[in-house]
Amino acid sequence: MSRICQLTGKKVMVGNNVSHSNRRTKRRFYPNLFKKRFYIPEEDRWMTLRVSASGIRNINRLGVLGAIKKAKDRGTWTEA
Repeated sequence: MSRICQLTGKKVMVGNNVSHSNRRTKRRFYPNLFKKRFYIPEEDRWMTLRVSASGIRNINRLGVLGAIKKAKDRGTWTEA
C-alpha cells in the first residue's frame, strides 16, 4: 500500500539531510497518515480510509461524504 492520503492526495516528498559540514544526502518526508474507520449514518455502514491528519480535520469539518465529494471534485480521491 502506497503512502498516499485518499482524501488530500498528500504523498511522500524528497529532500536532503544537511549535515553540519553542509554535505547533502537524500531523504524522504512521509505524510502523517492514519488508517481510520468512519461511520456513514446515511448509508448505515463503516468505511476504512487511509487519511492524513489534515484529511481527518477536513472530515471533522465537512463530514465524511462532504469530504469525499470535495476530494472527487478536486481529483484526489482514490478508492481502496
